[in-house]
Amino acid sequence: MSESEGTEGSGEREEPTQGGDPGTEELSPEQEQMLRQMEEEMRRVRVQDLVAQSVVSILNLSYRRIAKEDERDLEQARIGIEAIRGMVDVLDPESQREIRNALSQIQVLYAQQAKASGEPVAEPEAGGDAPPPGGQAGPPGSAGKAPPRLWTPGSE
Repeated sequence: MSESEGTEGSGEREEPTQGGDPGTEELSPEQEQMLRQMEEEMRRVRVQDLVAQSVVSILNLSYRRIAKEDERDLEQARIGIEAIRGMVDVLDPESQREIRNALSQIQVLYAQQAKASGEPVAEPEAGGDAPPPGGQAGPPGSAGKAPPRLWTPGSE
């Protein structure tokens, strides 16, 4: 290997862009094309789709924080459960059914783990149609609204 092979094309062109302000760099044709593609995709994305993706991600992470012993963090799982409950109503009806089903399974798992760890927690309702323990049909100020279908920890 000659000395010129190691230095040939070593980027005298690259030096000005590396030392320059990133905001003033010119984009390569490939970068411009990528930027155009990203812009086009952003035009097509619906907020509802992004919410659905976020709910699924939160659901999966909440499950991990309950089920995986080395990642267990019941407080983080509780926050995830509450976040999902707050977002599920904006989804389409089919997605709502699927998310509520998965959420109820995670809530049962949460209650089991909380009970096993000695944290006080009320038992989740079996069918999802009865009011939560304590007889309260819903949160204060929810008169006229249907009671929530799913019990969650801390919603007494």
